[in-house]
Amino acid sequence: MHKFILLFVLICSSIVSSQNEQLAQHYYERGEFEKALLSYQELLKTHSLNGPYFIRLIDCYQQLQQFEKAESKLLESIAKNKYANLYVELGYNYQLQKNQEKADLNYKIAIEKIKENPSNVYGIASSFEKKVLLDYALQAYQTAISLDPKYKFNYQMAQVYGQMGKQDMMIEKYLDEMYENPQNSVMVQNQLTRFMNDEAGDSFNEMLRKALLVKVQKNQDLFWNQMLSWFFVQQKEYGKAFIQEKAIYKREPDSFSNIVNLAELAIEENENEIAGEILSFILENTQDLDLQIFAQEYLMRIKIEKAQKTDYSKIESELELLLKQYGVSPYSLALQRLQAEFSAFYQNNPEKGKLVLQKAMELPLNKFQLAEAKMELADILLYEEKFNQALLYYSQIEEDLKNDVLGHEASLKAAKTSYFKADFDWALTQLKVLKSASTQLIANDALELFLLINDNTVADSTRTALKKFSKGDFYLYQNKNQEALTQFQQILKDHKGEEIEDETILRIGQTYQELTDYNNALLFYQQIIDNHPESIYRDEALFFSAEIYNKHLNQPEKAKPLYEAVLFNHQDSIHFVEARKNFRQLRGDSNL
Repeated sequence: MHKFILLFVLICSSIVSSQNEQLAQHYYERGEFEKALLSYQELLKTHSLNGPYFIRLIDCYQQLQQFEKAESKLLESIAKNKYANLYVELGYNYQLQKNQEKADLNYKIAIEKIKENPSNVYGIASSFEKKVLLDYALQAYQTAISLDPKYKFNYQMAQVYGQMGKQDMMIEKYLDEMYENPQNSVMVQNQLTRFMNDEAGDSFNEMLRKALLVKVQKNQDLFWNQMLSWFFVQQKEYGKAFIQEKAIYKREPDSFSNIVNLAELAIEENENEIAGEILSFILENTQDLDLQIFAQEYLMRIKIEKAQKTDYSKIESELELLLKQYGVSPYSLALQRLQAEFSAFYQNNPEKGKLVLQKAMELPLNKFQLAEAKMELADILLYEEKFNQALLYYSQIEEDLKNDVLGHEASLKAAKTSYFKADFDWALTQLKVLKSASTQLIANDALELFLLINDNTVADSTRTALKKFSKGDFYLYQNKNQEALTQFQQILKDHKGEEIEDETILRIGQTYQELTDYNNALLFYQQIIDNHPESIYRDEALFFSAEIYNKHLNQPEKAKPLYEAVLFNHQDSIHFVEARKNFRQLRGDSNL
């Protein structure tokens, strides 16, 4: 019975103590230091050795300018507990009183305590950092290292140098930390990325690039090539990253997966030229069947994207040859899907496309492969305006792969199908869920379509213009660009000044850009820039115009102010990072 009573008393005591701590912290954070002081005094009666409580107590005295009481408590604690870091607290108490001589004296005593016992560095250096006494913090770390080389404080010293604005020394220490402790590489890379993405990151990026190049030149360890490759990937300089990856591969052939990952990144970023180089390298250096088919598929996709209609028969032959080479099997499903897509969407032969996929679905496919084949078949059925049949297949994929990216993709395509057939209410219902999808690309696309439908429903309850607009979008889906242009231009005539106007102008610009009619594309983008300053599509008009001048018309001086406008006026744009990278390159700030 006595044990139960004792246990009950202990539990109650613990609850009361926790409540008192929360109350003390509440007062402290609100700046009610007199109340906080009383609370911490009460807590220390039962927790006399609690360091954080004691430091808060001292800070309360200092905030109330009761420096003599703080000094008395510190001296008492130093005499009793011998905690070396308290000399930092005592020194800071003198510093607050403008007595720098006594402050420095105690800071030096703290450093001497490290010499007596190097393990004191942890508490002392931390105290210096909290007081933003950065020179002393560095001195504390350096003292411990000089006494015992087993102490490694590269990461901590890098952070101190960063606070001091000494970015060159910060970089050096971060790189040393990664090299000596590779398990911490991700943590350090996250820190470096923060500086690389900062608005004033140009000079930092150049410093980091030079530091890595020096490491590569002085040290033959492949770690530095890997880091340089990582750096170039962050800058989206995939060609330069590829140079480093090839150098690594020559010495370590087992590192081939990094080259495959780099190819996938380049493909995702639509960097087709360098993607083609990497894929060709993969084909030349692998016997792995899956990798070969992966490379062949995307090389053909790049070729199709560049092709004119006169090239289609040649591409058809090449696809047939590839399928003969690799055989019609589950392994070559990606090539079969590409053949079906090419037949339907480029050669306007959906029957052939469906036949290819129906034969593919008879193969012993796993559930993911079957879903991919069904998805392609549904896409073709949608192309044929067989909306309900397409929705049936998309729904099957959603049901079979609920928590997979493919399932989410099928959900988005089902929502777009409802949009194309002007079933806007059902589309909105699906898109509401997809806006929070774990896959960012799907979530962004869902949000964009949701806003398009919702905004134009609010502006026009009859959705007259929206129905015409969805018809134009469906023409684009079918690769009927001229029909789409006619549809959108008619909307501009019929619905001038309405909510749909700026979206329609953007679509016309995008369609002309797709047709490589860059002058007309620029004219329509300029209409948004000049006449729709509040449009949510203004950042896209600026960015797309800049891309045309920069990458297609070779007029970089016209591209620069457009990129700059995105940087200064549209920091939340999805094109912000790419605009910044391209602007920096054109401005010539760094040789990235």
